[in-house]
Amino acid sequence: MSAPAVSGNLFEAVPGDVRQEIVTSLLDKPNQKIERIVSLGQKSPPGFWYDQPWAEWVVVLAGSAGLCFEGEAEVKVLSPGDYLLIPARVKHRVEWTAKDHATIWLAVHYPEPG
Repeated sequence: MSAPAVSGNLFEAVPGDVRQEIVTSLLDKPNQKIERIVSLGQKSPPGFWYDQPWAEWVVVLAGSAGLCFEGEAEVKVLSPGDYLLIPARVKHRVEWTAKDHATIWLAVHYPEPG
């Protein structure tokens, strides 16, 4: 017998007061992870760079954010509907997220072939 279908709403239960970034796991399998991330003014600590062993595809569903990549001077601004593929081992950081309304991200993590 197969497992029952799982459903939900990505905009459901978004708290109005987000003092810390909220990461909710929607799918967690050995080679695939999908998360909903809710940010409100959070950013990476000074000098901190993500350096992940997996690829990450992100889309901003609401709000806005700025991402910076090591070696690039320009911040990539993401608005609702904008997505970005971050290859494994590409150093990046969150420069800012909107302070006046929640930024809702969908992040898909997976290993890169090879």
